[in-house]
Amino acid sequence: MIVHTPAIVLKSFSYGDTSLIARCFSRDYGKINLIVKGARSKRSPKSAQFQPLSYVDLVYRNKPNRELQILSKVNFRESWPGILKDLRSITLSMAILEMTEKTLSEDDPHPGLFNNLADVLRAFNEKKADPNILFWFYECSLLTHLGFRPDLDQRELPGLVLPDPNSGPNSGIIIKRLLDENIQNLPEELVTPKDRQIISNYLWILMRYHFDGMAKIRSMAVVRQILADNYFFV
Repeated sequence: MIVHTPAIVLKSFSYGDTSLIARCFSRDYGKINLIVKGARSKRSPKSAQFQPLSYVDLVYRNKPNRELQILSKVNFRESWPGILKDLRSITLSMAILEMTEKTLSEDDPHPGLFNNLADVLRAFNEKKADPNILFWFYECSLLTHLGFRPDLDQRELPGLVLPDPNSGPNSGIIIKRLLDENIQNLPEELVTPKDRQIISNYLWILMRYHFDGMAKIRSMAVVRQILADNYFFV
């Protein structure tokens, strides 16, 4: 069956002498693995089209239960060059892609989460919001869409005592606003240093508790410093 779907490239790597394997989050089919034949040849534009953060329209031949789907056609849907110009934004954006890749199952569509991912990356590109807020927004979205929506009144999970997410001046209000999943109405409350530490720590504890792959994200130590300390690259 030939399928058409928008997708965001999560990662890609070489395959054979001239091809690539691209792992993408598609709106309609969830996480998919594609073989992109000839992408690494000198005249092919496909290598650029399958870089992480690329937002593309895919056409491919879908065969259920096949590990690698075969790409038929690809076009850029939207580009986000602004992300690449800011080290803080690209660090957080790449961590978001890695979190998505580690947590999603193959062929398990989450169109709402996909739309939120595109909105978050677009906001990074346009510098429309605090990058910390955007990162926390996506963590909340990922937890919610995969069945683990945070309950701010819950203090324990099996085998784990949770920190109080309401213990900062505005931390509880900020998380509640983020859980509304409305990127057009992000929190406007002042984020104090204590709020940053509480929100970052609370959401990261939930992410590690619910998703085994989180411990393998190499960039997370730097990301957590950015989120908790409001560290800016210069």
